[in-house]
Amino acid sequence: MSVIADRLIQTGSEPQQKLRAAVSATPMLETRIVSGEEWDRTIAGFDEVCQEQLYAFAITRWPSVKQEPMLFLLDGKVVGGSLMMVQPLPLRLGYIAVSKWAPMLADNTCPEADAIHAGMVEALIAEYADRRGQMLSILPRASTGPVNREYERLETRGFKRGSELLFPSRYIVNLRLDDASQRKSFSQNWRRQLNKADKAGLTFERAGPERIGEFETLYAAMTDRKQFSDHSAYETVHALMAMEEPLRPELFFVRQGDELVYGALIFKAGDRAVYLYGASNEQALPLRAGYFMHWQIIRWLRDNTRATWYDLGGTDGFQGLHQFKKGMVGEAGVIRPVPPVANYASKPLAYLLGAGAFAARDVVYHLRRVIDGWRNPKTKGDQVRTNTDEASE
Repeated sequence: MSVIADRLIQTGSEPQQKLRAAVSATPMLETRIVSGEEWDRTIAGFDEVCQEQLYAFAITRWPSVKQEPMLFLLDGKVVGGSLMMVQPLPLRLGYIAVSKWAPMLADNTCPEADAIHAGMVEALIAEYADRRGQMLSILPRASTGPVNREYERLETRGFKRGSELLFPSRYIVNLRLDDASQRKSFSQNWRRQLNKADKAGLTFERAGPERIGEFETLYAAMTDRKQFSDHSAYETVHALMAMEEPLRPELFFVRQGDELVYGALIFKAGDRAVYLYGASNEQALPLRAGYFMHWQIIRWLRDNTRATWYDLGGTDGFQGLHQFKKGMVGEAGVIRPVPPVANYASKPLAYLLGAGAFAARDVVYHLRRVIDGWRNPKTKGDQVRTNTDEASE
């Protein structure tokens, strides 16, 4: 039996027995902390790569947090990775090691995928919880299946339930349908609105990174018009647009005649494309430009990327945004929750300090939300925030 299997908690229940069986043939993974440049270059081909695991994103979003890009190797081959953020607790009483939307698999279709994921978790426990004495905090991404196996595995391993998103649902479109099947999958109302948009004289275009200024103009005008408090990671846009392919987001526009009415930034690497940001002018809503834009993006992603899914992100509690995204997900897509944060510590004091810090942070976020509600009671939710939300701050 492997070293990893020996490290697992004593089994007894059926899930625990399955977990031990999954990793029993997996050797201990080698770990390697690399530079940010090597990290971004290496994970570009991962199935589970996402924008928040990019070093260029993280160092811009959280400049005061230590970033540790950790690769996992099996027999000398890179099989996964996790960008670890090591954050000091108040008064330097300790540290928390945070892994968001990770650990990521390089190949999530390989037969050993479950065992490799379990091996990566064990390696993180060994380094951060056992050797350094820190609390380890892991937030898996939403699953496209009915059960989030990554989170289930963490619970079985002894991780404890931590912070949860107030609105955890993620709306995920199936990209692997032909045009007729995709349109049929949409809800009846979504199809009706799209049919109207098709008759509005709109055009769709893909733009290069040199045109990001046009998007920023739309975005600035929209935020001024709607007066919402933007807590997203919009400040990372320039760092993302400066990246090489395939990690650089795609920029799309919809125009009516000579006027740009809608813009969107899409992360397209890996098996799951992600809607990052959208911006529109006042004409977009009556023209139903959002329906037209997303329909064209779905088709473009299907024909030009290897992505299987298109993650529209959440709703922040806005009912209109829920109806819009639910209708687009339709019958072929899925709506799945982001699981709670999973926390683990080898030492009781490390867990107590880390869990306390997270609880204090959650209180601050709740107060911020209440204050935002007072300031902007009529704020619309269609500024579009996806996976760059408070779970990632």
